[in-house]
Amino acid sequence: EGAVHVPNPHLEKIKEDFLYHFALGTATHDFPALFGDVKFVCVGGSPSRMKNFISFIAEDLGIGSPGGDHPNICAGTDRYAMYKVGPVLSVSHGMGIPSIAIMLHELIKLLHYAKCSNVIIVRIGTSGGIGLEPGSVVVTRQSVDATFKPQLEQVILGKPVFRNTVLDKELAEELMECGKELKQFNTVTGNTMCTLDFYEGQARLDGAICSYSEDEKLQYLKSAYEAGVRNIEMESSVFAAMCNLSGLRGAVVCVTLLNRLEGDQITTPHEVLKEYQTRPQKLVGHFIKKHLGKQ
Repeated sequence: EGAVHVPNPHLEKIKEDFLYHFALGTATHDFPALFGDVKFVCVGGSPSRMKNFISFIAEDLGIGSPGGDHPNICAGTDRYAMYKVGPVLSVSHGMGIPSIAIMLHELIKLLHYAKCSNVIIVRIGTSGGIGLEPGSVVVTRQSVDATFKPQLEQVILGKPVFRNTVLDKELAEELMECGKELKQFNTVTGNTMCTLDFYEGQARLDGAICSYSEDEKLQYLKSAYEAGVRNIEMESSVFAAMCNLSGLRGAVVCVTLLNRLEGDQITTPHEVLKEYQTRPQKLVGHFIKKHLGKQ
């Protein structure tokens, strides 16, 4: 019960599986010994942010010595970074659907080989808000594509395959409750639009190429808002789809760096942005502490 499901019958034929982008293999590493106690996985774009998160959570949970170093488990590669403290695993995933998808394939196999059970996985990140004050934290109800449909379209063997991108409702509600308990910042729930690009795909006017007017841009973003979209990023759809297929309870918690109805450029001072980026960490840290009974 609660086991990580790997819907791939071909894996049974592989005697030794090398997770190339993690530089970890079943022949060289004892996955159950290294990762068998993992109950919470937090993933985010940048390696430095995920290292900061593991330091934050170690201190929050009172594990290890204050200010202690946490080695990168994936030091044999520069593709992704991975850190662990107690039952918490922190992994970077880079930018965009292809990068997070590659990471998730290997992460899901890692959790499966480690015989982990009842794992909760949360993407913590940044996003552009729609109709929200910058610094608001959005807990995603469902990820939608650029046409506002809750689906991921993937071409497999030359044919389009559509996968469900609705996230775990109870988990989202628990995270919203944590936001209310913290009372430190605005926490809302809504749909998250996942795009294939940062510029034209997100209706920006400041890319190298732009084929639409400012009025068309605003009309599109207002249509997104009316469809329940409260923020935009580039990873949530494949994250939701892969969680659903592997039986992982998943959530997406992103802070908004700007209100896209008011502009495209992120001009907020660096120190303010740094504080914004800690907000999803604080929310998820509170959630983990609650689950572990450390409140």
